[in-house]
Amino acid sequence: MRFPDIDPIAFQIGPVAVRWYGLAYLAGILLGWAYAKRLARTQRIWGDRPAPITPADIDDLLIWVTLGVVLGGRLGYAIFYQPGHFLDDPLGFFRLWQGGMSFHGGMLGTTLALVLFALRRRIPVLSLLDVAAAATPFGLFFGRIANFINGELWGRPSDVPWAMVFPGAGPEPRHPSQLYEAALEGAALFLALRFLTHSLRSLGRPGLTCAAFIGLYGLFRTIVEFFREPDPQLGFITGFFTMGMLLSIPMVIVGAATAAWAIARARR
Repeated sequence: MRFPDIDPIAFQIGPVAVRWYGLAYLAGILLGWAYAKRLARTQRIWGDRPAPITPADIDDLLIWVTLGVVLGGRLGYAIFYQPGHFLDDPLGFFRLWQGGMSFHGGMLGTTLALVLFALRRRIPVLSLLDVAAAATPFGLFFGRIANFINGELWGRPSDVPWAMVFPGAGPEPRHPSQLYEAALEGAALFLALRFLTHSLRSLGRPGLTCAAFIGLYGLFRTIVEFFREPDPQLGFITGFFTMGMLLSIPMVIVGAATAAWAIARARR
């Protein structure tokens, strides 16, 4: 199966080209924002206590999260995957349409933005992190779709019927690992967190939703790394371990430990 011939430019107005990559990130942020507002105003999912976050808080948070995602994701990519590259080409840091975003860097940048915003507004930090975690799968889903449209971050060679020949990846059919990530890190993660927030009322246990997000993302990303081609400038770090695995496996441990702490704290 050949990779579909998708123009990375969605439309163009004069000299200004609007790319699917940018539209995908915009869609993820806006849908996540709308969903977070819905969580904030749905009182029944917060248990016995009133929601400590208002839709107005979510409106004001949008710009903070956007900066955290973009700056953190770009810095994370530079540090974890392309050390030295942006030192040789500093202006390349601003060419976002060429790709190059790290989830782990974006998560750290967003977490910092959320903590600073919560402290400034005197909002419970854990509750804000929970709401943000529940809304994040929208961005992950559309971000991986954008990777697929760009024909980047392809998978390892494979003979499965849906394997694709990606431009620039040689003649071998490969796993469309970007779609695997969209399905697991986006759709499956969203459904799991929605079950927690709406059926198990996890927002009433501050920190639990965020912990579940961290642990499940780490698990899903580790699984996908067995199908995804390691970044060429890094390859396998040691044995079969990739940089993505080394960054994600600790997330499973941290997520499980934090979930146990959040449940015990709620009981007390």
